Amino acid sequence: MRHRPKVATVAFVCLGLAAAARAQEFPRGGAPDNPAAAGNLTVAAQLNQQLSFVENAFVAAADAMPEEKYSFVPMNEFPNSNFRGVRNFAQQVLHVASAGYQLYGAIIPDEPRPTAPMATAPKAEIMKYLRDSFVFAHKAISTITPENMLTPVRRAPNAFAGTNLQLAVFGCTHVTDIYGQVVEYLRMNGIVPPATASQPARGGQRGGGRGVPN
Repeated sequence: MRHRPKVATVAFVCLGLAAAARAQEFPRGGAPDNPAAAGNLTVAAQLNQQLSFVENAFVAAADAMPEEKYSFVPMNEFPNSNFRGVRNFAQQVLHVASAGYQLYGAIIPDEPRPTAPMATAPKAEIMKYLRDSFVFAHKAISTITPENMLTPVRRAPNAFAGTNLQLAVFGCTHVTDIYGQVVEYLRMNGIVPPATASQPARGGQRGGGRGVPN
């Protein structure tokens, strides 16, 4: 029998992860500056900070792949592997953006959402859709308060994230999940993920740092 995670546990994990990410800056157009430094220790500020942590890594990874490689799929490089049927790089990026609109759209259901571009669209169009999805997500998170964070949404997008807080937390973890896949796509093309490249070298290797970079 499956057990849903207790809301209190989810909140504790989320806020703990946000505290660990306090050194990260918010992206342009996203949430305000470091909430701890500003004394703005609200639920929304902490959730926005955690989203910004994974956002910065994912957007940089998506931008690092050359446009001609947006159709890359591991199956092309490893025809005898188990990569058959997986998304190409553009589809991975679009999946994160579209899922963001769906998840955070349940928090602000009356906000309009753009139509997703095709996977064959120019890289610039896909990147705009991705960045705009994070702006949308930050807007949704900014409406979360202690009073409404446990309020069930009108139309939950899945069976295990039905409150504002659960949706905000799941939205972050979903980006991290797909980030772990796209970094492999980058490395297969000889590209070091920017979030990893920016980490100080340890033991002769890049990376090995906190959380998202891989």
